[in-house]
Amino acid sequence: MGFYLNPGNKGFQESIRSKIYVDKTGLIACINELIGTKDKFACVSRPRRFGKSMALKMLAAYYSRGCDSAELFEGLQAERAESFREHLNQYDVIYLNMQQFLIEAAAGKVTEYLEQEVLEELAKEYGEILKGRKTGLAAALRKIYVETERQFVFLVDEWDCIMRERQESEALQKQYLDFLRNLLKDQDYVALAYMTGILPVKKYGLHSALNMFTEYSMTDQSIMEEYTGFTEEEVKELCVSFEMDFAKAQSWYDGYELTKTRHIYNPRSVVEAMHRHKFSSYWTSTETYEALKIYMDMDFDGLRSDIVHLLGGNRIKVNTRSFQNDMRNFKTKDDVLTLLIHLGYLGYDSEAEEAFIPNKEIMGEFENAMSVGGWPEIMKVLRASERLLEDTLSGNAQRVAEGLDQAHMEAASILAYNDENSLACAIGLAYYSARKEYRLIRELPTGRGFADIVFLPLPSVTKPALVVELKYDKTAKAAIEQIKDRQYTKALEGYTGEILLVGISYDKESKDKPHSCVIETLIAAK
Repeated sequence: MGFYLNPGNKGFQESIRSKIYVDKTGLIACINELIGTKDKFACVSRPRRFGKSMALKMLAAYYSRGCDSAELFEGLQAERAESFREHLNQYDVIYLNMQQFLIEAAAGKVTEYLEQEVLEELAKEYGEILKGRKTGLAAALRKIYVETERQFVFLVDEWDCIMRERQESEALQKQYLDFLRNLLKDQDYVALAYMTGILPVKKYGLHSALNMFTEYSMTDQSIMEEYTGFTEEEVKELCVSFEMDFAKAQSWYDGYELTKTRHIYNPRSVVEAMHRHKFSSYWTSTETYEALKIYMDMDFDGLRSDIVHLLGGNRIKVNTRSFQNDMRNFKTKDDVLTLLIHLGYLGYDSEAEEAFIPNKEIMGEFENAMSVGGWPEIMKVLRASERLLEDTLSGNAQRVAEGLDQAHMEAASILAYNDENSLACAIGLAYYSARKEYRLIRELPTGRGFADIVFLPLPSVTKPALVVELKYDKTAKAAIEQIKDRQYTKALEGYTGEILLVGISYDKESKDKPHSCVIETLIAAK
């Protein structure tokens, strides 16, 4: 066993011996279907701390020749797959952590240093074949394959770190991509190439240098969906084991919607919450909020307005296809928003092509990023939102109307306030703090229409539910009557507590007090 060549199973041993281990070995059966096919090139991109490196160590343990890993997989999902024995410890694995090479190599010499390191280990294993030959890595692997017919499994971690950490060096990036293309493309010695990172494959011009790779990213994970993070069932089991409130875990860490697996949780944060027996921001604490602020403050037309809509609980359309898969070349606001999806700051519904803020943890990160400057008007609205909720719960309709007037004035510089959609966004922004204890539901279907906004308390919260109806150039009383006439409260099936009906209107002709509010109380039928 070596450091790069056949690294063995120690890394996987550490994972399964940990206090919390969630079995994701079912991924092995998926990857086995790719080996030796035209689909053998996989680039799997996910946000940081979403288990990418752990998956690579698992694959290294499974494929590495020279070690016996069968016992480690006993009782796990992988062992039940028909292909398990066929590929178990049958390949020479080359494991590359590009972050290590970037740190240790001399400036501009990343690929040269990589070749030197890997060739030294190959020479120890295949010295007779390579004896007397001074070749590059690709040539050496071709010679080994010709002599032995052994194929290699390539596992590349942090494959995109050069794009992320050397953003200004286009020449280094291109050299690196050309190196990977020569090493992997159309080479008979490749049985599988599995790369992980945060960004999908970098594009240059009309083509990608690595166009043989199938991408599994946060905009389309395809067959990798259930291995992207923790599933809802996995989090429920952890909450039972550690006596933690599942509803709170859902509010804090859920929200990454994929095509079939609609609830994916941030694994880093869930594990930390279980360990510490406390819900808090753990994933975001591994990187400063200034990184998010850089992208939020970019000067693209409509970007600031879109961020305000996101904070207000809205979803926004995003065209993810123009993104160049780097952190430097942005042409539109959609490119910035697409990067935030890949970084994990936004969730993405690929069917609706809509982005949204996924959970409470990420909401706090946006709030932190805005608090350090550049968003004073919106911060005033957010800070006033707690008082607005208190006034609503106490039935003080006049204070609520005054609070909405103030929120309107503060947000007007960013948010166009000329239709019901903008009104709904402003209301969601004004009630920002409510989303820490409530689940916000927009356009809740009721059987006789859609309630504009519903705030449903989390199971552990004893506060009443809110059914909010918005009217543009109509009266707040008319909004209340619509809630009653269309029986919107019947949509709260299973809820038996108090319900506040909140009718809000906006009169664009009124300069002093454009908002009016009526609040009524109901008790849900049991």
